[in-house]
Amino acid sequence: MTSTTIENRNPLLEGPILQSLLKLTIPIILLQLLQAAYQLIDAFWVGRLGGNAVAAVSVTTPFVFLSIAIGAGLAIAGSVLIAQYVGARNQQMVDHVAGQTLLLVLLISICLGAAGFVFAPDLLRLMKVSAVVYDGALGFMRFSFIGLVFNFQFIMFTAFMRGVGNPTVPIYIIVGSVALNFVLDPLFIFGWGPVPASGVMGAAIATLSTQALATVISIIILFRGKKGIDLKLIDFIPDFPYIKKAFFLGLPSSIEQSVRGLGVTLMTFLIATHGTLSLASYGVGSNILQVVMVIGMGFSQAISTLVAQNIGAGKVTRAARIGRLGATVSFWSLSGIGIIVFFFAKQVVSFFVPEDPNVIAGAAIFLRTIALTWGCLGIQLAFTGVLKGSGNMVTSMILALVSQFVFQFPLAYVLSHHGGMGVNGIWWAFPVSNVLMALIAMGIFANGDWKKKRIIDEVEEEELIRQVAKETLVEEGIK
Repeated sequence: MTSTTIENRNPLLEGPILQSLLKLTIPIILLQLLQAAYQLIDAFWVGRLGGNAVAAVSVTTPFVFLSIAIGAGLAIAGSVLIAQYVGARNQQMVDHVAGQTLLLVLLISICLGAAGFVFAPDLLRLMKVSAVVYDGALGFMRFSFIGLVFNFQFIMFTAFMRGVGNPTVPIYIIVGSVALNFVLDPLFIFGWGPVPASGVMGAAIATLSTQALATVISIIILFRGKKGIDLKLIDFIPDFPYIKKAFFLGLPSSIEQSVRGLGVTLMTFLIATHGTLSLASYGVGSNILQVVMVIGMGFSQAISTLVAQNIGAGKVTRAARIGRLGATVSFWSLSGIGIIVFFFAKQVVSFFVPEDPNVIAGAAIFLRTIALTWGCLGIQLAFTGVLKGSGNMVTSMILALVSQFVFQFPLAYVLSHHGGMGVNGIWWAFPVSNVLMALIAMGIFANGDWKKKRIIDEVEEEELIRQVAKETLVEEGIK
């Protein structure tokens, strides 16, 4: 495969690093907040149907989240490969990677969606869903699994745009689809005129419709070739060696995403053993923590893109400077938020539960316990972004496993059940884990082994071998 050079000047490869970092981080954070709006809108309208409808949506979430974790991992792999080829100014490989990765996630999403659709009744029976919730949950779950095809494709589109340095493009699509979803939700849930009321299933239909539209628009953009990727039909001819490589490159990130989700689930089960008040306090406090995570992940993904592009361009020293500056900015940004939350914890919690003093007090204790170490969380996420941008997906996955199952959950269990601290022992597992993981991440970054990984060199070498083999066969055929 011959190389087509990207001629345009790339501002992410030169100039002030801080400016490039913020240029990527702010749109990424905004995009993640907008994507969360889908769930908020569904919750807003479904809540009008009552508790059974809300339960029907809730039982579906873990399975859909687990499925999306697989797509998110492959998106990270595709984004890193594209960013490195952008840095190497190889447009043909940028387009090839985009086409092959879309083909890969299409096949995976069809398989996962079909399996989820068929086995949805079994999953609900496994969860012992009550009869009054079952029908709504079954409809919602099946439509959610159908939507995986569109969900995966749009996740890839946002990853591609991030990889080429155009993270604002998906924002315009998301704004329109979220606004449309807000209109379609009540239309399909409650019905209007010729449109029949579909209850809780209507929320899934509305979301499926808007996601399908967003996916169509994103594919059109990729084929028009004006936003850094110029897809052609030839890019979708299966390249099985690359597909295999992309799958195994993305697999550790998929496992990492799943591990983080499983960690949250286990912590929730552990907290539930300490009563409803503790669970409610954690539920309210975790809303704030999720916002902090969105900001931290915004920095992480921006750092990943910058590091990948610069490594692809051979600017490893600049990539290391990006990692150090990114970790510093992330640390102080999240520390600043943590200090504010520490001093105004009750006021922040009161915004969510203004009339429950017990929950306000409990959630405030949780937030004050963890808030001052959010900067350490920022350091961990920043250096994880460096690892992913350089192609060290396995190391990043191992860090997630250590964080969840070596430090956080075991500490929470021991301190709460055997340390005499009760639920406060669970709260203290968060900051201790944050500090320890920050120190480990700093050590891995300082060691510098992450600089040695060259994923696009490996891809190009394999591509060259295939080309030589094809040419040899052609020559032998001529003789």
